[in-house]
Amino acid sequence: MQMPVRRIRGFTLIELLVVIAIIAVLATLGTAGWQRSQRYARATACMQNLRQIGGGLARYVAEHDGVFPELVMARASKTDAVPVIDTELLPYVKDARVFACPDDSKHLAQTSGTSYLWNNKLNGQRLATLSVSFLAMNPIEDPSRIMVMGDKEGFHPNLDNKLNVLYADGHASQELTFVSDTPPK
Repeated sequence: MQMPVRRIRGFTLIELLVVIAIIAVLATLGTAGWQRSQRYARATACMQNLRQIGGGLARYVAEHDGVFPELVMARASKTDAVPVIDTELLPYVKDARVFACPDDSKHLAQTSGTSYLWNNKLNGQRLATLSVSFLAMNPIEDPSRIMVMGDKEGFHPNLDNKLNVLYADGHASQELTFVSDTPPK
């Protein structure tokens, strides 16, 4: 007795190409989502760095009778012998790596010591009587609106032209509102 021959049908070339195209589209979507989540994670890590520096600044201010340090805004090179946040606040933070933003693609922290700028209008001021004024505006006295330091550049492309900023009350935010002396319309 002869057994019937079963034909095994394989994929056609068209079916194989369609499956490969679907896998490629899914991989592209997955990669884009993964990259976006990585950018948000680095921006969040940068903000956490600012919070840790803020904690170090609070310890500095407490140890110096409530007075902010006198620092330059930034330096061009680590060889410049000027007081900046990464030299003066280093004893008050646990890890020197907090001075480098994870998204610092220009490697500013490696060359200058930090990825962040200091607001030198705070130099030598007492925390209890903190006041900052810009342009022809009335002074800002609310610590939740006084920027202490922030990103040197717009490192975070996903933040739509915003910067990570540490404010005088200790909170960090990815929201920076620029003010001008032009009256609103």
